[in-house]
Amino acid sequence: MDIIVAVVIVLILAAAAGYVIKAKKRGVKCIGCPEGCNCEKNAAGGCAGCSGCAAAEQK
Repeated sequence: MDIIVAVVIVLILAAAAGYVIKAKKRGVKCIGCPEGCNCEKNAAGGCAGCSGCAAAEQK
């Protein structure tokens, strides 16, 4: 039973690492940002985080 749990955890971590590696190869700067960080703060050269993008659009 413990082996199955360990295998599942390893598979989840491997899938997450693969997603990040693929995204970085495509040149994505803000991985997982729902707006794709196409906001004012990202245009300045950095990702402000997901809440930063939404907050910048509300102002």
